Amino acid sequence: MNLKKYLVRALHRLQKGPGYTYKELLVWYCDNTNTHGPKRIIKEGPKKKLIWFFLTLLFASLVFWQWGILINTYLSYNVTSSLSIGFKTMKFPAVTVCNANPFKYSEVKPLLKELDRLIEAALERILQPTPGNSSENLSMPLDLELWNQIPLVLIDEHDKDNPVILDIFETNQTAVGNDTAMGNETKEKKYKLAVKLCSHQGSDNCTYRNFTSAAQAVTEWYILQSTSILSKVPLHERIRMGYQAEDMILACLYGAEPCNYKNFTQIYHPDHGNCYIFNWGMDEEALNSSNPGAEFGLKLILDISQQDYIPYLSSAAGARLMLHQQKSFPFLKDQGIYAMAGTETSIGVLVDELERMGYPYSDCTMNGSDVPVKNLYSQYNTSYSIQACLRSCFQNHMVEICGCGHYMFPLPEGVTYCNNQDNPGWAYCYSSLRSSIKQRQICIDSCKETCNDTQYKMTISMADWPSEASEDWIFHILSYERDMSTNVTLDRNGIIKLNIYFQEYNYRTISESAATTIVWLLSSLGGQFGFWMGGSVLCLIEFGEIIIDSLWITVINVIGWCKGLKQRRARARYPDAPPTVSELVEAHTNPGFQPEPAGAVPGALPPEPGTPPPKYDSLRVQPPASLGPDSDPE
Repeated sequence: MNLKKYLVRALHRLQKGPGYTYKELLVWYCDNTNTHGPKRIIKEGPKKKLIWFFLTLLFASLVFWQWGILINTYLSYNVTSSLSIGFKTMKFPAVTVCNANPFKYSEVKPLLKELDRLIEAALERILQPTPGNSSENLSMPLDLELWNQIPLVLIDEHDKDNPVILDIFETNQTAVGNDTAMGNETKEKKYKLAVKLCSHQGSDNCTYRNFTSAAQAVTEWYILQSTSILSKVPLHERIRMGYQAEDMILACLYGAEPCNYKNFTQIYHPDHGNCYIFNWGMDEEALNSSNPGAEFGLKLILDISQQDYIPYLSSAAGARLMLHQQKSFPFLKDQGIYAMAGTETSIGVLVDELERMGYPYSDCTMNGSDVPVKNLYSQYNTSYSIQACLRSCFQNHMVEICGCGHYMFPLPEGVTYCNNQDNPGWAYCYSSLRSSIKQRQICIDSCKETCNDTQYKMTISMADWPSEASEDWIFHILSYERDMSTNVTLDRNGIIKLNIYFQEYNYRTISESAATTIVWLLSSLGGQFGFWMGGSVLCLIEFGEIIIDSLWITVINVIGWCKGLKQRRARARYPDAPPTVSELVEAHTNPGFQPEPAGAVPGALPPEPGTPPPKYDSLRVQPPASLGPDSDPE
């Protein structure tokens, strides 16, 4: 039995009734399907048949259109957020406290001496532009080489189209002095102070960072210059020049248990110098809070020693503090708050737990292992955070583009911090990189939020502390405990009291869940199919059946076509009829025998002499005619 006959019989066994052509199969499907509409097409009259064909086609199109919308909605992987409130004993947050001033001025003054003289002379020239009215002529000569690396300039914007740039130390006696002699006309002129940043010293490739206030310009200039100076100081020296825990933390009480500076972990923070973390959980288990309320929280008394602040670096006085999770790095510049000197600051804490769904619903990470940015803060053995990723990304770009690392961020291996001597154009490069939207977007696209996060919402209240009635004995006691002196060495400008506690044990959990699931998708697809076509899953199986039968018929037709092609090629190769058995025997016994050509009329004249006899290349018999669908090759 040949292949085509086998497939035809198999098709006949699989389906009942005719179905050896596409038309027969389509009619059979419309007559037997449970879907409404196709039956009416073959059973109604010509006019109604046309109407039902149009309606069936229209509603089928609507079903497929709705299915496309539903599948696209499912593949968008939207989420819904739900809020739940729970009650449990919670871990007390890690508390980081720092001084707003990173170094003691008495310790760092020798390093910043020339810088302070430059800024004092510059301020005199800005505020007292009259020649001979400044005191700098009586002092030692200024270090203008340090000044010229990152100078401050005055920009005269009286003529908006042609602003005039004036160097403070080079043009004061001529330009500014002459303006002073011009009387009231000069008062109408307004100068803006700007920081001049060049790709290298003496280059014309420069940019100017303008400021609306000279106070902002002086602070920014001083930060850039001091960053260059301090970047060359070894870490252990910077730690020594900062505020020590035993000097800064005067009193500590957690719940009913006393504590001291030894219960704090010291880390060096580039923005704030020495910082101290309570309940960080690195070496010991994190502490639990036994009850909500101020009596069960953390109480601290800090001394910030405001009289030893660096005058041009820290314009704010107080303590910088932050609440964060255990084993996470504190980014105080972004998430910290200030506590003012001479006050008692009470901080009530509420906890929000965030639970995000991972891929494909949101682009978050569990531990940062799938983030392409190398986490430079891993040297602190801290957990991943998006702040750490963004700063690491910026530092990596800084190293790649500028050839050195910024002082405010950790360094990759084998890289040094930027300074004016080794990297003259670092400030220009840093400023360009910081203002680059492209570089910022690269880091935003590379970094991911954490899937699980804990946020601490704070309610802050303050009161003067100590009161006028009690400040005398409180300062005496605190001074004696710290310095073993009967003299008062503390005052209101340097003392801060902190109370940190849970307001309540209710915590909020904000969790994400899938807005569309596979169950929702299947029910929605079935609902649309049932509404528009009156169908069900069985109707879809019927539709799949007719597709399989159509493919089967296609295979049968292809096999028949290939067989017919083979027969046509054989006929083209053997145009004459094959010899009979008697002719073959006669040709074998009689060498001179000439068979009659195909189609010769009996009794006709023989062929002309010299005509070559027909040749038979092989003895193959002509293939028989093709069999019909019901014929038996046997």
